[in-house]
Amino acid sequence: MNRDQIEGKWKELKGKAKETWGDLTDDEIDRMEGKRDQMVGVIQQKYGKAKADAEREVDDFIARS
Repeated sequence: MNRDQIEGKWKELKGKAKETWGDLTDDEIDRMEGKRDQMVGVIQQKYGKAKADAEREVDDFIARS
């Protein structure tokens, strides 16, 4: 799935994002809107991860979705 596809299917994928990153609030998930750079930033900030680690997690999530 590419970036455009994940943005288009974001409403369907919100639940999977919540399962993957359980500490995220609904507002944080809504703010991401399926955009990779926003997802990376929120995960990096919320979980205190390095940018490369957050990018890897988001890329894995996109690949599984």
